[in-house]
Amino acid sequence: MKYRQLGRTGLEVSLIGLGTMTWGEQNTEAQAHQQLDYALSRGVNLIDAAEMYPVPPKPETQGRTEAYIGTWIARRGKRDDFYLASKVAGPVRDAKRPGHIRDGKTFLDRKNITAALDASLKRLQTDYLDLYQLHWPDRTTSTFGKLNYPWVEDDYTVPVEETLQVLSDLQKAGKIRHFGLSNETPWGMAQFLKHAEMKNLPRPASIQNPYSLVNRVYEIGLSEFTHHEGVSLLAYSPLAMGVLSGKYLNGAHPAKARLTLFERFTRYSNPETDAAAAEYVALAKQHGLSPVALALAWVNARKFVASNLVGATTLDQLKENIDSVEVELNADVLAGIEAIHVRHPNPAP
Repeated sequence: MKYRQLGRTGLEVSLIGLGTMTWGEQNTEAQAHQQLDYALSRGVNLIDAAEMYPVPPKPETQGRTEAYIGTWIARRGKRDDFYLASKVAGPVRDAKRPGHIRDGKTFLDRKNITAALDASLKRLQTDYLDLYQLHWPDRTTSTFGKLNYPWVEDDYTVPVEETLQVLSDLQKAGKIRHFGLSNETPWGMAQFLKHAEMKNLPRPASIQNPYSLVNRVYEIGLSEFTHHEGVSLLAYSPLAMGVLSGKYLNGAHPAKARLTLFERFTRYSNPETDAAAAEYVALAKQHGLSPVALALAWVNARKFVASNLVGATTLDQLKENIDSVEVELNADVLAGIEAIHVRHPNPAP
């Protein structure tokens, strides 16, 4: 395994991090524990969860992912030899955001963040989180596949300074070590950094946003914050929900596959993404690589990525994902990737 600094925290996190959002929906508790054991045996030391998981979010399964991790922690012990991250849900501002968590009252204010964290810690059977993330912004934004800024005047948003003050108090209480953003924009990142500096409050250590061969939007504005402000990217959906593995090519719908089972992930199901994926798969085969190795090794090599968060429903998938840390792409492969990107720029934002 390889390790990189998480922002300015001093934490060395594994280049491959373990995503967990299928646990409790597509994976059983026993399978979750198997994945955790295997990942740690391979040197993975970052486990990423959320109070909302598993996905798709439903009232009857909400919190199950954290509960599965909690029973594993209780069985295993040794809490200090891995880093545990989770997320607090943001407010419900469109139909895709879950309204069942705390009766839909999920503003990023003191009451809700505190309640969310306490509930997560209880499910996870731990006293603290190494990284606590704001799952999505308190305001309306052009995230989760929206192509245009929505220009919505929200009735109310929690001031950034108020959210930061809550996180600061939770740090002082020893419940969280660091905090991060998720699904955030350049403007939002700038606001958090500005208020943190002005009021001597905690600054974000990381940002967890989608990043893959078919979604390189992070490079346009946010990568500069990694470069100049030391805020690391935790890349999610590096295989674009499996699209970049090639398993959905030519209209295929494999049994039990995520895009076969759920209609929620439409941002990865469009003709433009299919066309780009077909070219990336062909490029991989041309150079004797698996499509998964190509897609993950490319994300691994980006300087602004601290950890590449992979999700798997089988141990074979997880092994291949972790094996990507040993793959280095040569100049011809990288040139081929850039040529495809010019033809198919960001079809799955």
